[in-house]
Amino acid sequence: MAWSIWLALAAASYLIGSIPFAFLVGKLWTGIDIRKGGSGNVGATNLFRLAGWGPGLLGFLLDFAKGFGPALAGLHLGGPVGGLLIGLAAVAGHNWSVYLRGRGGKGAATSLGVLVAVAPVGALVAVALFVLVVLATRYVSLGSMTAAASAPVTLWLLGAGRAEVLIAALLTVILVLRHRSNIARLLAGTENRANY
Repeated sequence: MAWSIWLALAAASYLIGSIPFAFLVGKLWTGIDIRKGGSGNVGATNLFRLAGWGPGLLGFLLDFAKGFGPALAGLHLGGPVGGLLIGLAAVAGHNWSVYLRGRGGKGAATSLGVLVAVAPVGALVAVALFVLVVLATRYVSLGSMTAAASAPVTLWLLGAGRAEVLIAALLTVILVLRHRSNIARLLAGTENRANY
């Protein structure tokens, strides 16, 4: 396939990923600007925290979908590597949204959408680890980072190619770096715990 088609698909994926669904749901459903409350993050976790389960779940599903859809298109056009690369563009859009002048979320839900599209078994392992860590610690951030770290390992154990494992590892690194403030709070013992 021509490079121009791949570049166009990656650009479209970035623009789709840039749509700040959690921010929009917060504004339209409750009138809340989630940039000005909680962690200030424009992702689904902060929306859950500020607006509750209904808006939070909708924001999560929309953020998930904007990773899943582009990655699925990339998968059909170029196999797992194509799916992961196009999905990576969606995650970049979510994290550094052109519509919010470079601000964005941390990429957990969008990355999960990419993983479900390309490697559903790896996604199942990641979700299981997320649930176990959050139930044990009540730290959503720690659960997200643990789940992300499992992805390249699971893909490697399942016999995925080197390029797939490396792209999954890059997604993990991006997610962990986006959680730098959470890591600092975890080390300081001041990280927010989930209420359930």
